[in-house]
Amino acid sequence: MSRLHIQQPDLWNFHTQITVHIGDINYGNHLANDAVLRLCHEARLRFLSSMNYSELNIEGAGLIMLNALVEYKNQAYYGDILEFSIAITDLSKTGFNLIYRINRVKDGKIIALAQTGMAFFDYNRQRISRTPDSFRQRLNQVK
Repeated sequence: MSRLHIQQPDLWNFHTQITVHIGDINYGNHLANDAVLRLCHEARLRFLSSMNYSELNIEGAGLIMLNALVEYKNQAYYGDILEFSIAITDLSKTGFNLIYRINRVKDGKIIALAQTGMAFFDYNRQRISRTPDSFRQRLNQVK
């Protein structure tokens, strides 16, 4: 079996905490795999909001997800408080990767690592667009 590994960055751009709700639990009584991406989405929205952006407006451009990868490390359960650390990596002419490290607050265990490939997207024209220069500048300030 081939295993893909997510490289953790040295610098994290943002941190937020999210509580595991009953709807996030599967029949195995632990955090469902599909809930991990949904919770990453929530963390991503909070990160963008902290910079006064949204997924539909980052310096005039939107975002669209190109791919996702999740590495599961430990189980999480109903009521657990999870800390999501987010970093932007691999900034390119049309997008970037977001890396998510998900830790359980009470014991510090890593629950999962995730990566989403994001592209800037013009929703009016329905096509990939260029990374806004002002976003590059703003990102340098956040670091």
